[in-house]
Amino acid sequence: MAIDDKTRTELEAAAFRRLVEHLKTRTDVQNIDLMNLAGFCRNCLSNWLKEAADAQGAPLSKDESREAVYGMPYETWKSKYQGTATPEQLETMKKVHPHGH
Repeated sequence: MAIDDKTRTELEAAAFRRLVEHLKTRTDVQNIDLMNLAGFCRNCLSNWLKEAADAQGAPLSKDESREAVYGMPYETWKSKYQGTATPEQLETMKKVHPHGH
């Protein structure tokens, strides 16, 4: 099935929005777990959104891109949901991302 560029963009945007909404409901899933298992996290998604906005010349700040992904200001999300990484999580992060994230 051939999909035109406009339809592909709309489908990709819908999939991105669904992923973001899913992550908003899964506050139990820590960013470090996402990084260790999938190689990206909510911060990565917000950075990619910001980079896409910058490439299009669209006005979007880092705080706005994070709020779009987290569903609230980043600092609020951190204080409500972000736990302290365990030694095991940190060790896995070092193995998976030896040059940092």
